[in-house]
Formats: sequence, structure tokens, C-alpha cells
Amino acid sequence: MSSNKPIVNMLAELAVAKGMRHAVISSGSRNAPIIIAFDAQKKIKCLSVIDERSAGFFALGIAQQTNSPVAVVCTSGSAVLNYAPAVVEAYYQKIPLVVITADRPAEWIDQDDGQTIRQHNIFGHYIKASYTLPAEANHADDMWYAERAVSEAFNVSTEKDNEGPVHINIPLREPLYGEAKQVNSFKNVEVAETEKKLSAKSEKELLSAWQKANKKIVICGLHKPDKELNTLLNKLAEDSSVVVLTETNSNLSGKKFINSIDGYFESLTEKQKEELKPEILLTLGGPVTTKRFKAYLRKYQPKQHWHISAAMAHIDTYKSLTKVLAVDESSFISALTKVKTKSGYAEEISKINAKALKQLDVYCKQIPFCDLKAFQLISKNLPANSDVQLGNSTPIRYANLFDVNKNGNLFFSNRGVSGIDGSVSTAAGAAYGSGRMTTLITGDLAFLYDSNGLWNKHLPENLRIIVINNAGGGIFRIIDSKDTPLLEEYFEAVHNMKAEPFAKAYNIPYFSASNEKELEKALGQFNKPQKGKPAILEIFTPHKVNADVLLGYFQFLKK
Repeated sequence: MSSNKPIVNMLAELAVAKGMRHAVISSGSRNAPIIIAFDAQKKIKCLSVIDERSAGFFALGIAQQTNSPVAVVCTSGSAVLNYAPAVVEAYYQKIPLVVITADRPAEWIDQDDGQTIRQHNIFGHYIKASYTLPAEANHADDMWYAERAVSEAFNVSTEKDNEGPVHINIPLREPLYGEAKQVNSFKNVEVAETEKKLSAKSEKELLSAWQKANKKIVICGLHKPDKELNTLLNKLAEDSSVVVLTETNSNLSGKKFINSIDGYFESLTEKQKEELKPEILLTLGGPVTTKRFKAYLRKYQPKQHWHISAAMAHIDTYKSLTKVLAVDESSFISALTKVKTKSGYAEEISKINAKALKQLDVYCKQIPFCDLKAFQLISKNLPANSDVQLGNSTPIRYANLFDVNKNGNLFFSNRGVSGIDGSVSTAAGAAYGSGRMTTLITGDLAFLYDSNGLWNKHLPENLRIIVINNAGGGIFRIIDSKDTPLLEEYFEAVHNMKAEPFAKAYNIPYFSASNEKELEKALGQFNKPQKGKPAILEIFTPHKVNADVLLGYFQFLKK
């Protein structure tokens, strides 16, 4: 049995045909027909998460790991708006999140009826496409339109190399809980597969320019794991004129890659910054975290900047964009590997980077217990071949200082928009979706902000949460706000909250550490199986020391 509303029944049927296997549902009444229809689908796992904001990020985490469309389903009214943070993150991170919202019939909008707001196109510029389906199938054209709109929604959401969120809004009239036999005769409009390649003329021109340049840098930002691309970039890095720069969440690794951009950059003299600026800059993937290096390339601009984007996005992060390549990443990198240029460029940069990594080890031996020391110990104790979810602000920045990709770990973070909201929920969804050991490393404010992420009966046993508690927003002691007298009250938001009460409230095993020895011991226990439960490790660090230590490292590199 399914819903007795044909349009809703059709939506659930087509969801299965389009590859949906998970639906995260928040309770309500107006969305009852949608819940009934999705629950009737044997191929869709329905997961109940009460808090819509948390549910949105939980679904985002599942979609991130499964690379398939995941639905979030809610009732009408303010419930819909709670999806907004996850929708925005999915939009900029290119994740196929399908937002399905129940609505009141159009004639009741703005008529002081309960839970009734203007839901059509509610996510504005932060959604790939929005659709409002007919309230009822009173005419053959109603179902014809609804079938086409739903097919289009899924096709747009799962567009290759340009995935993203879509919104399907469904006005529903009472009664809401009726059931009927399932009907499997709905039309599925498919999209033919295409290939995005350069013309022979364009490829010849680009390869010629590439071969003539003696100094070339490839930067990959936020990127999902891609073995083929990783292999090709390693081959490209054999060219002595090419330097491949990656970040932790690029999920690319190689012996000749520069994985710690900040360490390399902070080691440069002003003369080296000028001499080592690239002639050609090639970028791919999503946003890059390192702020100083972005500022450097905006000042010392390359003659040419090519950006690979199958969606033809004109991303000009470094204010030097000259060409957009609307092609498949691997096919273009493969073409570049066919030409070689002799140069001492890569070797010179490699030496500077190797020195920076050695200096980091030396520096960490002489510093007190702090965020940087904690990250060093955490990075050495991450389970091999596991996933890591990095919270925003300081966690992602500390992780980028260490060469952490060498043990087969994969790294993810909500760097599409870079907000602190949703870190716990996303990690929980990712752990559920992948089934792999997943460790979230987050700050105290981000953990507290998303503490409702623990209010989830689907938290998997392969989830580990590390909370670095420095009693406030440590990032604000590093950036310019450190000089304002309002620092502690409004920016750092100093507090005395702990994660332990939350762990007790949700019956989650809890560990803590306040120094190096305690942390080494706790990490050993924390990573062990916890009798079918996730686990939380809280690390207490001195908030006034952390910034001085980190900034001291950058000064240490210049010695």
C-alpha cells in the first residue's frame, strides 16, 4: 500500500527509478502522504530525524558518501526554512540533496492559516531548480506536468560533474492519511550520456602553451575521492616544470605533491615569492582554505589561469582567470601528461616544502600542550584507511599543516560555505552512508552549535567525535579580530561548557584529555569498538596559548 494521492505516489516511484535509496524524514502531519509513499518503497531506507536542520546535514552526509540522491522530507511552514543551511552547503559543494516539502494549497497562503508560508522557490539563489507540483491530479495534464517536473528535478540534481540540491514543493489537501495500492506506470524521462571534450584546435593551442611554460602550478581544492584523477596528477607531477598543490580535503596524494600549502608558503622569502610565481596556474575542484596563499597569488598573478569546470563555472579566486575549460578533469590532465618541459621549478619548491615539514616536527617537540600539539597526536593516531570529517575554522587549518593523506585516509568538510553549523550531523550521516570508520574533528563552538546532531537514533557505531575545547572560537585569536577589546565577549565567545553532559544525555561513551600523556592514552581507548555506540573524545587546550603557538610556527619557518 502507498499514499492514495497519485502525484505523491508517482514521486516515490520515480525516486526509486532515479537511484534514491535513502530518505531522511522529519515528523509532521502535512507531509503524511509523502511519508506513507516513501515508506512503501522497499528500496528506500527511511530514517526519522526530528530536527530539520540536523536532518538536512545528516542527509547531506549520506549523499556525500554514496554519490546518490538523498531526500529530506518535512511538513510545511518554518520546518522548511530549517533546511536552508544544508541546502546552501549542498549547492556549493555540489551534492545531490533532494528537498521535498509539504505545503498548504495555494489559496491558503497568507490567509493566517497555521504553518502556512510562501514556500514556492523559498531557497532562492541557493538551489539548482525549484518545482511546485499540482495539489491534485484532477486533469491528465496535472500528472503529465508532475511526471516531467519530478524527472527533471532528479536529472538536474544528479547532473554529472554538476550535482546539487533541488526543491520539490507539494501542496496537499486533507485528508492526508489515506492509502491505496501502488501503481507502477509512471513515465521516467532520462538524460542521454554525453562527453565534454576540447576541440582538436583548442587542445593543440593549450598543450602548446603548457609545454612552453617553465613554471606551472596545479591547485586542487575541495574534491571527492577520484582514483583515476589521482593517478593522472601523479604522472603529471613527474614533469619537472609542474608543481601540484593540494589540501587535506582535496583527497589527492602523491610523493611529489605539496600537501601543506601554508607550511611551504610561510617558508618563502619575499624574493622567492616573486621568483616562484607560476606562469600558468591550473585550478580544479572546489574552494581552497588557505587564505594567505590565495592573497599571494592575487598579488603575484600568473600570466594565464585556466580553471577546469564541466559546469562552465567562471571561478576567478585569484583575479587572473583567462580560460574556462568545460571538460572532464581526468581527460584534460591525461592530455597534459603527453607533453614535458625541462625545468628546475618543481625541484626548488620540493626542497622548500621538505624543509617546512621537518621544521614542523622540530617545532612541535618544543611547544606546550595546545591545539597544534593535539592535532599532531590525532593525525598520528587516525585509523588507517578511514574517513575524517573536519570542522570549520581552526580544525581544517590545523589539518592542512600535516601530511595526513599518506595512510589511506579520506577527508571531508563543509567547506562549500564554510559555516560551523551541521558538522556533527554531516559526520553522522557520512558515517551512516559509508559504513567506514569516520572521525569528526571539531571545535567546541561548532560541536555545541550542532549538539542536536546527537539527537538521532541512527548514530552509527563507526562514528567518532573529537571535540577540541579551547573554551571559545580560537580562530578569532589568529585573525585581525585578536586586537579588538570585544574579542572575548563577542568574537571568541568564551564559555565554560563541556561535551560530557551531552554524551551522558545521549548515552554515548565519553573520554577526555588535558595533556599529552592523557591524550595518547585516550586515543587508544577511543578508537576501539564501543559496544555498538559512537564515542566522544574531548580535548581541553589553553585558549590563550594556541594562537601564539601557531603564529610562532610561521615565524619559526623563516629562521
